[in-house]
Amino acid sequence: MSDSEQNPQVSRRGLLGGSLAVAASTLGVGGTATAAAATAHAQTSQLNQKSVPFWGKHQGGILTPQQTHTYFAAFDLDTAKRAELIELLKRWTAAASRMTRGDTAQPLSTDSEVAPADSGEAVGLSPARLTVTFGFGPGMFMRDGVDRYGLASRRPEALVDLPKFNGDQLVLERSGGDISVQACSDDPQVAFHAVRQLAAMANGIATLKWAQTGFVSGTTRNLMGFKDGTNNPSTKNPTLMDERVWVGKEGGWMQGGSYLVVRRIRISLEHWDRTNLGFQEQVVGRHKASGAPLGKKHEFEPLDLKATDADGNLVIPDTAHSRVASSAHNDGALILRRGYSYNDGANFYAERWPPWHQGIMYDAGLFFVAYQRDPRSGFIAINKTLSTQDMMNQYITHVGSGIFACPPGTLESGFVGASLFEGLKS
Repeated sequence: MSDSEQNPQVSRRGLLGGSLAVAASTLGVGGTATAAAATAHAQTSQLNQKSVPFWGKHQGGILTPQQTHTYFAAFDLDTAKRAELIELLKRWTAAASRMTRGDTAQPLSTDSEVAPADSGEAVGLSPARLTVTFGFGPGMFMRDGVDRYGLASRRPEALVDLPKFNGDQLVLERSGGDISVQACSDDPQVAFHAVRQLAAMANGIATLKWAQTGFVSGTTRNLMGFKDGTNNPSTKNPTLMDERVWVGKEGGWMQGGSYLVVRRIRISLEHWDRTNLGFQEQVVGRHKASGAPLGKKHEFEPLDLKATDADGNLVIPDTAHSRVASSAHNDGALILRRGYSYNDGANFYAERWPPWHQGIMYDAGLFFVAYQRDPRSGFIAINKTLSTQDMMNQYITHVGSGIFACPPGTLESGFVGASLFEGLKS
């Protein structure tokens, strides 16, 4: 049986449907009540259509069409017991499966003497295409030289510690983590609710280390005003996804999973906003209005990296972001970007490039999210180029970072990450 069959529950959809049914009963009998019941059924059906299946070969939130909001959280493990880690993953799996279909994280109780099992801020809301994606950081396998859970020998070769890149100004409080949880939804309250419930369930086993919210517009323009992700590989090409995103047989227990790299990239928007349009387009290598490569008219026209103008100069400058980030410029390296803009208010900053402005500035930029089959030949290869050649570096600073092994998906009889623990002695 599913967890919904084993436990009587009050679901988010159930509470909404119940309130509608009560409203119908107060309207009387006959046609009015029938109409109200039909409305309730229609609304419930509509909510059902907005859920993304949790169970499957791969975790959701990777190839899922990008939702408009994200809440990312990294946790550090406090427990020294592998059994407690496994039990947490099982509880998280069950809760995530419930929330993605529109239920509360745990079955609710009517006992007024105990704290509610769910904080309740998503009751009555659609899941809004909620996905919850889990990842395992290097610290799960070895931290401070200690193999806490007997997993050190199972750390994937591709789960490397990210090198320090040129220009990095990483803040420890916004980097790393033993486990990552990324909730994505078209409703920011639903995404936050999901992470909030999982954090509460981890009490005594894992502690929240850092978190980051993000949003994306329907036009997919970033805070610089340019379209983002135009050159992403097509998620509708399963062969390409198998080659570049999903881990193959070489990954052992990670087969069917993917490696996640996140970077919190602050953009000096004040500096950028004082830059003339022509230079902005030279920095990006694209026209701002259309998103087309310089010299082209349409967004999805291919980059022509050899094109020159009448004077023999490259149309797309040799340090333009679109050039140095391209697969052609990086020996074929390709990653699936799923980034979000972020705005965390304002703070005191000093620019690291002329005109050396300092003072209260926006704490805003890009929460870079990328999935790949192997970060060594993916993000690391690309960012080594970007960090030394990209003209955009005068406007951006990498201040947060993390790398995680996102295990394959699972069936209802299992839990996320189960393949990592198979065959281990208790």
